[in-house]
Amino acid sequence: MNGHMASATPLSEPMVLAHTKDHLFSDLAASNTYAVVDTQFAVEEWLSGRPIPSPVRERLAPFNHVELGSGFPDLVGVCSPGPELLAVERFGERPPLIAVEAKGDTDAETADVERGIIQAYDRLHQANAAYVTAPAETVSQTDRALARELNVGVLGVDSDGTVTPLEVPRVVGNRTSGDANAIRFQATAHGVAGKSFGLNHPKNYLGYPLALCHPDDTATVFSKHVIDAVEGARRGAAFLGLIEERPSGVVLTSLGEEVIRFALRRYESITAALASFEAWNGSRRRFCECAPEWGSLTRRVVWEYPATKLLVTELQTMHDDGFTTPSLVDLVEWLHITYPTFTVELFLRGTEDVRRRVLDVNGDLRSTALKEGDVFHSPTVFQLKAILYHAGILTDRGAEPHRLEPANDVWKLREPLDRTS
Repeated sequence: MNGHMASATPLSEPMVLAHTKDHLFSDLAASNTYAVVDTQFAVEEWLSGRPIPSPVRERLAPFNHVELGSGFPDLVGVCSPGPELLAVERFGERPPLIAVEAKGDTDAETADVERGIIQAYDRLHQANAAYVTAPAETVSQTDRALARELNVGVLGVDSDGTVTPLEVPRVVGNRTSGDANAIRFQATAHGVAGKSFGLNHPKNYLGYPLALCHPDDTATVFSKHVIDAVEGARRGAAFLGLIEERPSGVVLTSLGEEVIRFALRRYESITAALASFEAWNGSRRRFCECAPEWGSLTRRVVWEYPATKLLVTELQTMHDDGFTTPSLVDLVEWLHITYPTFTVELFLRGTEDVRRRVLDVNGDLRSTALKEGDVFHSPTVFQLKAILYHAGILTDRGAEPHRLEPANDVWKLREPLDRTS
């Protein structure tokens, strides 16, 4: 027990964390921003038996069990805080990975800020910055001195939700873990949170760089030759790393430039290349069969997407171990053993309801919930799977979550290697 005077209105740990998340990650729609709260907070009641109101849980969501250092921070995410929160002027190419430990009041005692500082310090082994957050009245000068010595930030939270930086940490380097990489992945244009695949045929993404390079208006040209869903195609092209969205406008990446070179080696102009896309509208045939060269290009493009490499590697390992026709449930359970954070972020919807249904307080899967199609993230089980099907990587196309039967949804490599022969 810290021995400080308790606030007249005790601030529970979940409430402290909700205010802190709102303050640190105020714009989750911004690029390179993402945050998750530990699964221990996805409960209906907190330690003292007090209920966690549903609106508070919704503010805390999404939930995941992310390991950093020797434990699991209460909040972990990626963002670009202002100078009032972090003692650095520039972040370089990647915004910092931030870990937060929350402490709150209970009926019996006030927040143990010192313990939170020690826990936050441990997270610095794999995070760029770490904070302890607690009711402002419980933070002593001794706590602040210890935090300064250990380079841990201190955030004081008032009962009205105001969050005040009391100590500002410096950014440090780290040894990035697999869990940390999963959160970083989510914060990029390649992640699956917020903006992702909305279309299920790869031609719609390959066509966008061509339209972007056409001398006429991009949207007009794209709608004429490829599909009317211009916005969805643009998001997917960015998702696959074909284009980059900058404040000055949309530009091609090196991978997108390779799509242009590919087209110009086979067609007399960008217009002629785009005209060829019209023949594929409405086609149900596998893309790699009806347009083999474009299918090969699709395979190269989707191989650059980090999730593809993980999926192919693990499906091959499952095949080697006798799981020759794994279902979606089999795959998720298999992946979660070795890549728990990444698996949750890639496959499961980020809503408070879904994460609470599928994950227990320790971050373990509730296998029964995996048999319900509506818990899965559509851009992965529908759009990404369909793209992998068209690229010739998987045997089966994807299904929308409301039509999905996870226990019967096959995730099988079209060309698994037989390593026994």
